[in-house]
Parts: sequence; C-alpha cells; structure tokens
Amino acid sequence: MVENPSLQTADTLTIQRFPLRFNVGYFHNLPVGSYRDIHFEFPEIHLPPDLDLKQFSGLVHISRTPQGLLFEGKFETIAPSECVRCLEPFDLPLTTEFDEVYAYNSGSFTESGLYVPEDGNIDLSPVVREYLLVESPIKPICKPDCQGLCIECGENLNLSTCEHQARITLDNT
Repeated sequence: MVENPSLQTADTLTIQRFPLRFNVGYFHNLPVGSYRDIHFEFPEIHLPPDLDLKQFSGLVHISRTPQGLLFEGKFETIAPSECVRCLEPFDLPLTTEFDEVYAYNSGSFTESGLYVPEDGNIDLSPVVREYLLVESPIKPICKPDCQGLCIECGENLNLSTCEHQARITLDNT
C-alpha cells in the first residue's frame, strides 16, 4: 500500500518541524531517579536559524532530579562546510556531548537558567545548535595538508600546480 503524503499525522508533522522537541510533562509526577533514553537518527536536520546538518544521530538520557530534569545528550553529525584554504566544500564531522538541568519552575536556580515550560515541551534545538557550534573549528580545513589557492591566479593547488607555483619552486632552488 502506498502512503499518501497529504495524510501525514500530527505527530509526523511535529517531528518534521521540531525534531528535537520532547514532551516531558509526565516526568513531573514520576519519582526522583526515573529516566528515559531516546535514540534518534535523521538523514538531514535543520537547526534554526541557519544550521543544516546531515547524518544526525544521537542519544538523549532524561532523568528526574529533585531540582527538575537532567538532560544528558551525545550527538554525531556531518556539517557541510567550506575549506578556508582552497574554498572547496567538504563534510565536517562533529561530535558533542552536553548535560543541562531544566528546573521545574522559573524561580529555581540552575546553572544554565533553563526551566521546563508549563506545556511540558522542551525543544533541544537551540542547546544542541550551541554545543555543535562550539565544536566547529573557526577556520575549517578539508584536510591537514590542504595546499590552498595560488595567490596570483586562484588555482586550487590540491588539484594542480600552476605556472606561478612552478616559478616560485624554481626561484627557491
């Protein structure tokens, strides 16, 4: 049977629009120490406002504490990037881990200042985005021995040696 894309459920649409949003309202009535592990994989994911990722996978461990909810996450992904030396696009693998406590009310103190909203839905997208950006190099390079571009003609020196580079090599010998 072929599925009709116009008959998507509300849950499917919510996951597509907010893939890292979790309803944790039920945790409030559970005893301290209760937990849940959530594994996920997305072939592509967009973290607003400007981070598009591929092969995004991870695990979120949510546990009930006296102060609120502890989220422990580990994520692996590939970020499309551009080499600062040769300006060629390449896939940059990124891995990050985090621990964040979400307090049950906004008056409770947590290191991060995060709290569980009244509707019980927590969107981890902003937190995950921040941690991944911290892991991203300021000047990404496609490979450690990238030769970059010729300063005279702009030729990618990883692909070929231009006449300017040949002249520089001859002058140095």
